[in-house]
Amino acid sequence: MTPAKPTACLALADGTLFYGQGFGATGQTQAELCFNTAMTGYQEIMTDPSYAGQIVTFTFPHIGNVGVNPEDDETGDPVASGMVVKWMPTAPSNWRAAEGLSGWLASRGRIAIGGVDTRRLTRAIRQAGAPHVALAHNPDGVFDIEALVASARDFAGLEGMDLAKDVTCAQSYRWNEKRWAWPDGYTPQKDPKFKVVAVDYGAKRNILRCLASAGCDVTVLPATATADEVMAHKPDGVFLSNGPGDPAATGEYAVPMIRDVLDKDVPVFGICLGHQMLALALGAKTVKMNHGHHGANHPVKDLDTGKVEITSMNHGFAVDAQTLPEGVVETHTSLFDGSNCGIRVEGKPVYSVQYHPEASPGPQDSYYLFERFAEAMAARVR
Repeated sequence: MTPAKPTACLALADGTLFYGQGFGATGQTQAELCFNTAMTGYQEIMTDPSYAGQIVTFTFPHIGNVGVNPEDDETGDPVASGMVVKWMPTAPSNWRAAEGLSGWLASRGRIAIGGVDTRRLTRAIRQAGAPHVALAHNPDGVFDIEALVASARDFAGLEGMDLAKDVTCAQSYRWNEKRWAWPDGYTPQKDPKFKVVAVDYGAKRNILRCLASAGCDVTVLPATATADEVMAHKPDGVFLSNGPGDPAATGEYAVPMIRDVLDKDVPVFGICLGHQMLALALGAKTVKMNHGHHGANHPVKDLDTGKVEITSMNHGFAVDAQTLPEGVVETHTSLFDGSNCGIRVEGKPVYSVQYHPEASPGPQDSYYLFERFAEAMAARVR
């Protein structure tokens, strides 16, 4: 049988080309390329605001087989620029499926390529670091390779890029929806005990649900909110969300706000970019990783208890543990590479983690972090 003519091309900045079959939207995009090792959750990954400016290579081959549905979106539309998969998506087979992956991507302007040797591509990313790429989908199979490679080389990269402003909410809003539970699905928090301000650097909906389930009445503020705007809500605690881009760039406006909030002596909890923002505010530094951590199988050790948690991660920058100032303790580390995964301030209810406790691949290994936040606020309220 004659192989199908390629209708999509992925070009790396070094000139390496990967051909395959396009699906989703047509056109061209440029981004940083990363790989994700999760076996489930492709819809949550594509709609995670932390993937802004990135194209995701999925190492697991069965992508698209359960379709998509509105309940699994982490934000309104896909944020990742595109996706790369081994096998073309099959017709969805799941009782929750509302539509197929390809049509969902097409209606939302996201390009995808299937039929790619993702093992080879992942090895290249691990060896040489996350490359800048251009991805094109043309049903006619015609590509200007020279222009495609040039587009990949022209991508500015994520270092120095503040993407939180691109994905944050335009205005403040309230959130009371709790985590999904059978048979009722998502239900509202009707008896909140704590007022929490969540600063949105690209917050995932399930993080907000976990806060609501922990007894929080959540008010979400844009990434550029000032300390006065945060404290005007008289919060019992302040949450710093996940998000994309270079933490040092976002820190230009976020760090002064966080430092002012820390002076107010309220509990502070951060996740992912929020963890990096807190570390910067405390005087530490962040570094760009070779290929980052992206997956739902990352073992993290709690240095206080010795417990190992199986976690979900999505980050290309990390806190440099060697730069943590006196009084700031490293609480969690990655068992893959020893990188920092958590900090706390001695004597204060201020802490953060690099991973995503709301994603629950363990499945409940890390939910205690939300309960710890609630306990800290309860102690303050008393």
